[in-house]
Amino acid sequence: MRVLLYNWVDDRDPERRGGGVRLYQANLRDALARQAGVEVVSLSSGLAHSVRRGAPRWRRVRGARAEARFEIVDSALLAPAHAHFASPAQIDDASTLAAFADFVAQHGPFDVIHFNGLEGIPATALAAAAASGARVIVSLHNYYPFCAQVNLWAEEAQSCTDFDGGKRCLSCLPVRASPRTVRLAYAVEAAFHRVGLGPGTMAFDRAFRPLMALGWRMVKRAAALRRRGAVPPVASGRSAALPAAHPSPQSSPQSSPPRAPETARWHAARRARFVALLNAHADAVLCVSDRVRQIAVAHGVDAARARTSLIGTPEAAHWTRTRPRTALLDGDGVLTLAYLGYMRRDKGYYFLLDALETLPRDLAARVRLKVAACPRESGDLARLRALQGRLAGVVHHNGYRHAELDALLEDVTLGVIPALWEDNLPQVAIEMHARHVPLMTSDRGGARELGNCPELVFAAGDAAAFHGVIAAVLAGRVHAGAYWRNAIAPVDMPAHLAELDRIYRGAT
Repeated sequence: MRVLLYNWVDDRDPERRGGGVRLYQANLRDALARQAGVEVVSLSSGLAHSVRRGAPRWRRVRGARAEARFEIVDSALLAPAHAHFASPAQIDDASTLAAFADFVAQHGPFDVIHFNGLEGIPATALAAAAASGARVIVSLHNYYPFCAQVNLWAEEAQSCTDFDGGKRCLSCLPVRASPRTVRLAYAVEAAFHRVGLGPGTMAFDRAFRPLMALGWRMVKRAAALRRRGAVPPVASGRSAALPAAHPSPQSSPQSSPPRAPETARWHAARRARFVALLNAHADAVLCVSDRVRQIAVAHGVDAARARTSLIGTPEAAHWTRTRPRTALLDGDGVLTLAYLGYMRRDKGYYFLLDALETLPRDLAARVRLKVAACPRESGDLARLRALQGRLAGVVHHNGYRHAELDALLEDVTLGVIPALWEDNLPQVAIEMHARHVPLMTSDRGGARELGNCPELVFAAGDAAAFHGVIAAVLAGRVHAGAYWRNAIAPVDMPAHLAELDRIYRGAT
């Protein structure tokens, strides 16, 4: 069996972009490659660009001599989606589609083409993949087919439950990055790599990377000011014509779709076209949690082809070597909370700080907090330090590596996943759950499905509800046994591969 895996970022990206999805595909690639009779190839698009921009084309990833890892260079569509919000190339671009089709023709035939996302490549690649004769599998790790912003996260501030026929999309990103500037930055980055000045070198780590980080911080800061009304809204009228399902025979390989003002109707049509392409060409749409499947079907994905498929992870090995926490409180009656991942609004980090800052003092005195995340804003650490005067203790780790998790979580009695968006199934939730750390979660996303414990679920963004769960735990009204009673085991890679094999072969 020959399998092509697609994601916008390369599996072995030296800058570790792409978060948990990149990690999942890297693990999947390794596991598939060990299977007898399976040949695996990977393709990425949207990050590789040249200073002198040419027609989209494919090439082997630099340094990937031992593995079949390829990338499309100069895609008309930048990745991730935030870098090219509402681009018409999200649906179709003749030149990028031609590069994708040529790659499939040159390196195929493939029995399966598995998309772990569609950022960086036109959605019409689904049609091209199906036309090649391959089974087409799409895993939903986010909501990109229904949302140009990706996460159904409106104006970088709140969960989007109704896009109002596309009207809300027009102001969804308060400040947008310039695609031209991002493309140039990617091209300069590639030039650094080409002359041996990639990550780990002084020039890259002390010059290029801080400059890129500064640029993104400026964009984020402008967005925060926009939310507070300090800068004018982004003007509409960007070019975003909705192209046809397939490039016209008259269009040249280098042509782009016709341009027209961005409108609410365009965003509504974008969503409809994505769903139509999925229903027409995807043999299976894999949803990484039941909540993701509910959202996908609600947005029009054919229920017959949408199925819940929990990702496989090496983290599952910790499930068999650890034992469930038997108490949610320490011997001294203190609750030790752990927050892992990113200091981001959508992940609920700032809500968590807000909730702990307003937690009644008698409760706060019995709560310790452990945070393993890198600060993003200048005041992040200051707010953590200020909590030391209210809580029983505060510990901060500047991020973490998987090898450090056992020690980091050793004294933790409850993990917290306070997501404000419908977070599909956070890797950090799996990492803690697999080590038998119970989870307190918001009611958004798939994390709550791991424990299936309503007593440890609170309404997203509701500080009073959060306080209520903390109070119940501290009063002994919620026990660890309630969490483990209906908890599900994480899926290991062998079980996941067995399921994928059936899906790949069309057996289920």
